[in-house]
Amino acid sequence: MERGGTTVSLYVNSATFSSSTHSSLDCVMCHEGLNPETLPHATKIRKVSCLTCHDGEDIASYTASVHAGPGRGKKTAASCVDCHGKHEVRRLSGVEPKDRVHFAQETCARCHSDVAQTYMTSDHGKALAADVKGAPACIDCHGEHGVVSPSADSAATSRSQQAGLCLSCHLDNPEVRARVGPSAGFIGSYEQSVHGVAFREGNQGAATCTDCHGSHEMKKGSNPTSSVAKQNIAATCGACHGDVAALYERSTHGKAVAAGIFASATCTDCHGEHGILSPRNELSPVSPKNVSAQVCSPCHASVRLTEKYGLSSDRFSTFEDSYHGLAGKGGSIEVANCASCHGVHDILPSSDPASRVHKANLAQTCGSCHPGANQNFTAGKVHVDGESEDEEILSFVTSVYIGLIVVTVGGMFLHNLLDFLRKSRQKFAVRRGAVVHRQVPHRLYLRMSLSERIQHGTLMISFVTLVITGFMLKFPDAWWVVPVRELSPAVFGIRSLLHRIAGVAMLAASAYHLYYLLLVPRGKALLRDLLPVTKDLTDPFKVIAYNLGISDVKPKFGRFSYIEKVEYWALVWGTAVMGFTGFVLWFENTFIGLMGKLWWDVGLAIHYYEAWLATLAIVVWHFYFVLVNPDVYPMNLAWWKGTISEEEMEEEHPLELEEIHQREREERERDEQAQRKDSE
Repeated sequence: MERGGTTVSLYVNSATFSSSTHSSLDCVMCHEGLNPETLPHATKIRKVSCLTCHDGEDIASYTASVHAGPGRGKKTAASCVDCHGKHEVRRLSGVEPKDRVHFAQETCARCHSDVAQTYMTSDHGKALAADVKGAPACIDCHGEHGVVSPSADSAATSRSQQAGLCLSCHLDNPEVRARVGPSAGFIGSYEQSVHGVAFREGNQGAATCTDCHGSHEMKKGSNPTSSVAKQNIAATCGACHGDVAALYERSTHGKAVAAGIFASATCTDCHGEHGILSPRNELSPVSPKNVSAQVCSPCHASVRLTEKYGLSSDRFSTFEDSYHGLAGKGGSIEVANCASCHGVHDILPSSDPASRVHKANLAQTCGSCHPGANQNFTAGKVHVDGESEDEEILSFVTSVYIGLIVVTVGGMFLHNLLDFLRKSRQKFAVRRGAVVHRQVPHRLYLRMSLSERIQHGTLMISFVTLVITGFMLKFPDAWWVVPVRELSPAVFGIRSLLHRIAGVAMLAASAYHLYYLLLVPRGKALLRDLLPVTKDLTDPFKVIAYNLGISDVKPKFGRFSYIEKVEYWALVWGTAVMGFTGFVLWFENTFIGLMGKLWWDVGLAIHYYEAWLATLAIVVWHFYFVLVNPDVYPMNLAWWKGTISEEEMEEEHPLELEEIHQREREERERDEQAQRKDSE
């Protein structure tokens, strides 16, 4: 202001005014009624009205804000000067972080001291104090002039707007997203979570950001005082899920975390953090088909964790190899998983009388899926490893079968390899002209009747079906199974039904075959010719000697050689064993209740290894002689046409051919004698 021709600023030496936004204004611009010619001015001057200059959007927002309403003593809750000051007025939008810190620590703290103190100790407050660009101050969340109560839907901090407010920085702001640890996908997964979807559909009680992280006190999970720290997660979740939290706190996991063992599982270890899905969602880690592999396995199959805390490291592997585990891997959501037996939030050690897997409670636990389960049903181990003392019989059976498979199939392979090499050399010799191929008259001999071919066809189809469906169950992730699962889920889903149908078909064909052998004349002859004789004990050694070149004499065989007899009686034995053990496995409730689970497990082991033995024997032994054998390659058609040629008879069944020729000669002689008698 001017006085005596000299321009004088009353506040020219005032640091507060000169640094304020209003420093370019003269006093009279705000203090109306002040006479610059009269100094000192009157004690009382007209009250300053900010509306004189500020009548735009900010004022309108302020008028509708919570601050414009009545505070204590019916005065305005917060006027312009309460926030902006009097002569030190500053603009906050776009200022440096240090000014925003000042605003949070001093300006808002004048009325909200407790909140301000909490905020400044949070990760947001610490970042703001450290001049981190993008760190939020009070006005970034609550607004500047238009601050409204969080209970109002229009408030950015209201429950309906809250998630969007947090995501506006943590997901939509590249600078913030680049600095924080969690990825954008992790942050954004909340929107598709069970909480986010429920909230979006109108459930205001569904958890949102501040329910877990807090409003002003948010801290990283690594901070022990954070609401999302490992030791505090259960209590945080318990604010909404109180009954579940109470169960968890009494569980072995909850007690371990309370004791400071943070390797133990808490809510987020199983359910996830932002992307929590409903257990009914097949993508959820706690869905029935995923819980064992995705939730329980990472801890209970970890060598490091199991060794450190004295746990068994084979719990998941033994479960995975069981019927329950295999069916679960195959996609079944009804079969038992870890939680079905051990519980979900109330997991307790088996030594605890309240545990679902305590010996006194096992019958009830198993009975939830297996009606009628008794104490004998629970007598054996669930996690079978075949190594414990009470499973010596199971270990013995497994060892015997593995040895039998190696010796039997290995012997078959060597036997057939020698046969293949000998016959291949003979074929090459004929091609080179070193050996003259003897011409044999073309004549066909009946090898298999129509009835026998139908029996063989039924056996072949049922056996192949059993092999495929059985190994599909045992190895659901095998390279040849995955395409079936992907291309034909329906077929894969009924593999168990197909397996049982094929088993019944094989047993039905076997029953008819028994009738055929005992009551049908051709069947009786078939059985008689298939019975072992002394010659069958010496022929294998003679054949090996011949194939090795030790002997030049090839043994002669009748209708059935030791090759067919071994295969036939092995098939009879295998069908009986597989049929019996198959029924034991099929009606598990009955048989486990009768003989205990250990013997049921023995039956399972026999069924599995017998399947391997039968399959490998068919491939190595039977397929060789009817497909790969140089004498019949590419296929012996007797199973289809019922006949074989005279050349094949001479090569494979010369004694039978001689018997046929001898009978024919005798018939001719009888006919000739009859004719001579008639002529006389």
